[in-house]
Amino acid sequence: MDDIDKLLESTCRTMIRTILACLSNATKGTIYRIGLMPELKAVRITSGSRKPGSDDMDWGLPAASDYNPPGKKWEQYRDQPGRVLEAMGWCVEKQKSWTAENPQEDVRSVRKQIMGEPEDHYHMEPVLVPKDSLYGGTPERLHYPLDWQGNPIWQNSRYVVAAVIKIHFLPWTIKNGDRSTVIIRELSRSLGTELLSLYLRDTLYRARKEFARQRLQSCEILAHELRNTLVKLGFVFSAINAQIAILRESWESLLREKLPGLEWKGQVLELLSKAIESKLPELESSGTLDLGESILTEQKELAKLSLSPYQEQGWVRNKLMPKWDNLLDAAPLWDRTEIHALLERLINSLRAGMDQRPGSGGDGLPRDLIEKWARLAYVHINSGNLFQIDEIIELVESPSLPVAHKDQMARVLKSLRALVLVIPEVEEKATRILTSLRQGSGAEDVMSIMPGVSESRGDFGVALTD
Repeated sequence: MDDIDKLLESTCRTMIRTILACLSNATKGTIYRIGLMPELKAVRITSGSRKPGSDDMDWGLPAASDYNPPGKKWEQYRDQPGRVLEAMGWCVEKQKSWTAENPQEDVRSVRKQIMGEPEDHYHMEPVLVPKDSLYGGTPERLHYPLDWQGNPIWQNSRYVVAAVIKIHFLPWTIKNGDRSTVIIRELSRSLGTELLSLYLRDTLYRARKEFARQRLQSCEILAHELRNTLVKLGFVFSAINAQIAILRESWESLLREKLPGLEWKGQVLELLSKAIESKLPELESSGTLDLGESILTEQKELAKLSLSPYQEQGWVRNKLMPKWDNLLDAAPLWDRTEIHALLERLINSLRAGMDQRPGSGGDGLPRDLIEKWARLAYVHINSGNLFQIDEIIELVESPSLPVAHKDQMARVLKSLRALVLVIPEVEEKATRILTSLRQGSGAEDVMSIMPGVSESRGDFGVALTD
């Protein structure tokens, strides 16, 4: 988080400036952040040195250092046989300060151990913060860093090291335990409080960011599931229209009985199929057999379907006619005019049941029943004409309607009506809930959207019965 990093650097600069202002013999300060357990990555945050003869400061990380970002992990700077000893390792592991009052005898001077050259005079102070404040009161869940022998450090300490302060001094002006080291130790407590505050602020920010990400992800998952559910609920329309298809088949059966001269789609489709079947050898030789067989398949499928006339007319215009035109262009084996005339007859036959009425009242059936049956048998229910479901149920419940199993049909239609009527309400409320969650609204807003939601169960309080 850029803002937290800037605040951290600003806090460290303030601390270095304060220490150098309090200690006239101090020349330079550096603060290292120690990361969380068990990695304990040590990273130099900033360095500041006093300009000669002035209280002004030079800031930055000009010198090359292993502790410059990205820093060093605990396993890289802890005490270990065969590795140079570092004051950083001592301060972090022991939670104690280290003072180089005599660089010639500083056993933890990296430069002296590697190059044989003494380092300057300095004091390093660990910044301690309470373990419970940083990690909470669950010590059994903590993963402590290990020393080189595999033993956990800090296990019996109330504190953890959050940072290390390193202050450089004029030669021979610093001693272990003197006033300067006491001042640095006291000021380190203030820095510890500031670092803990920044850490908690950063943790809160990251937690809120992660919560927002998870909330958005949950919203997307929920939206996907709701869309799938609503799509699946679309079967209700298919089920209702399947019941209407039974009414339509019964109506057309009555028309066939009373008006035997009517031409139906099956008769015309049979003529079209015979036209292709009579030319199969020629189609094979011309390389158009696949197209011819595809038309045959389409026509046989249309003959079996029981769709509304409008859907079947769309089938003919969008599927059959283009394929027939392609076939006539590729293999001119038929009279184009005759084929087109058959296709027009097919389209007209699809409306035969809509345009005709049986004579003599249809075996004594009431005229108003005949008219209603003829009209509703060709209705296609969708979200725009749900009101017609009630008319269909009323028709099915008519005592004089000659349709088999109409009592069962009426029960099915009533159940489906209850489902289909609740879909728009569920969709609207689900959309409002998702919008509320995406925008970060509280639970009270969600509950106000869904007054039927059970607080104990959290489900939709919608009745799906008639």
